[in-house]
Amino acid sequence: MTESFKKQESESTRIVVLISGNGSNLQAMIDQIHLSEAAGEIVGVISNVSDAYGLQRAKEAGIDQLTLDHKPFTNRADFDNELTRIIDRFQPDLLVLAGFMRILTADFVKHFEGRMLNIHPSLLPDYPGLNTHQRVLDAKDNIHGASVHFVTEELDGGPTILQASVPVLEGDDADILAQRVHVQEHQVYPEVVRWFCEGRLQLCDGVARLDSRALPVGGIRISNAFAD
Repeated sequence: MTESFKKQESESTRIVVLISGNGSNLQAMIDQIHLSEAAGEIVGVISNVSDAYGLQRAKEAGIDQLTLDHKPFTNRADFDNELTRIIDRFQPDLLVLAGFMRILTADFVKHFEGRMLNIHPSLLPDYPGLNTHQRVLDAKDNIHGASVHFVTEELDGGPTILQASVPVLEGDDADILAQRVHVQEHQVYPEVVRWFCEGRLQLCDGVARLDSRALPVGGIRISNAFAD
């Protein structure tokens, strides 16, 4: 059984965010935590890309930021072992993947099991992996979206918590569709992080539970919940 996260009322949830690029979801979390006084604190941002703009976002917010370049490492396991060591120095309660473009090893995932979240730009289980927006267009789907899920060893396969769907409109290209999805990402991801910080969200026996109730296999889905 995966140990549930239980937060004492006096504690603030310590959050570490992993990024590889622009960090727009990181910024959404920074803004939500600041505006809502959520019971969480982003204590560190780590990137495998030294010029990732998300590092500048963290710096401007007064958050510790670090770079661990994966290229000097001869294998994935060595990189993940060093990344684990660095993350553990922050003593995080929650690890958030926000555009972290690395496939994680099983040992890394097991180490943070039950306290690691990811957002994926599709309505999982559809379209795991890369290039989701173009794949949706190629398939002529009429809806698309984003999914927040717990991370497990299966790529983009952990229990889904919350999904937001958007329409695919005539004339959309991959960039336009991505922008529509990003609007939803910036709303649903901070919301799920808030649930975790409040002690409402756990992973138990491979099932996502919110307010002690098991979520359905596809999580909670909301349809175009936030206008773009």
